[in-house]
Amino acid sequence: MVEFGVRRTTLAEIARRAGVSRPTVYRRWPDTGAIVADLLTREIGHATPQPPSGGTARDRLVQVVDGMTETVRTHPLFVKILRSDPELLVTYIVDRLGTSQRAILDHLVPAVRAGHDDGSIRAGDPVAIAVTVLLMSQSAVQSAGMVSELVAPEALLAELVAAVDAYLTPPA
Repeated sequence: MVEFGVRRTTLAEIARRAGVSRPTVYRRWPDTGAIVADLLTREIGHATPQPPSGGTARDRLVQVVDGMTETVRTHPLFVKILRSDPELLVTYIVDRLGTSQRAILDHLVPAVRAGHDDGSIRAGDPVAIAVTVLLMSQSAVQSAGMVSELVAPEALLAELVAAVDAYLTPPA
């Protein structure tokens, strides 16, 4: 998929490269779209770092967002999809949460609650706050190419991290 793009990858090619028969692949996935969804979920799971130790819950959450966003932004599969097959992501941008997004929220919501407990994250519905952080991060990854002539990807990531930190910080 990284080599040819998702649209040009067939189940037959996947089976051939995996060294298995096409029926073996079809027993697990009905089409290439299902494989892409599972692959994206797996790769997002690998991109979600374990929270660092030390610091406040907000510090740890901001570090996780920073690491995860950078990993996804530079991941070869995501880069290929965003450049050659971005329509594959439209469902997960405008219509519904995908498994990967729900998995990310499963990490973010408890982190927000921990920030409420230690006073480092502003008051508010933990789910709403976590969803907003997810949307901020998603937008930075998806739109980085669009603004790359204006802001280098590393600078955009630094701005995202500052924005997430400021968003989470309780009022003085």
